[in-house]
Amino acid sequence: MSDLMAQITSWPWAWAWATLFAIVLLRAGATYGIGRAVAAGLLRRGEPGPRVRRAMDRVERWGPPVVTASFMTVGAQTVVNAAAGLSRMTFPRYLLGLLPGAAIWATIWSTIGAGVFLAATRAGNDRDEAVVLAVVTVVLVVAVGVVAYRTRRDRVVT
Repeated sequence: MSDLMAQITSWPWAWAWATLFAIVLLRAGATYGIGRAVAAGLLRRGEPGPRVRRAMDRVERWGPPVVTASFMTVGAQTVVNAAAGLSRMTFPRYLLGLLPGAAIWATIWSTIGAGVFLAATRAGNDRDEAVVLAVVTVVLVVAVGVVAYRTRRDRVVT
């Protein structure tokens, strides 16, 4: 992946964006297709786990906006796309969420994401930059963890 990102960051922005857009369309579409295949009984299935069940409930309730929003998160895209397939969301309705979500994802990764990637790979050349990058990363991970823990705890209490 790092070789691909290094190569993509040297391309003109439009080409990088279009490549990332195509990649996410294929990846998310394949995940949705696997979910549909499982729902149709073409693939062996077990009972969905709690995370997938929650995603299915959200997809069934809110539809395409949940698919779009999943592309602005880390770690939810695969679960939500599979849940869209498992809940048998129609493909045209799924596309209403997939296309803007893929565009948002490609924009994030071809701008901010590429910048962070380049900073991380170049930080190895300068020890001070590497330390600052590591500290910022740890602080962000801890902050996200604290917010997630408090949100979960508050949901359980109420």
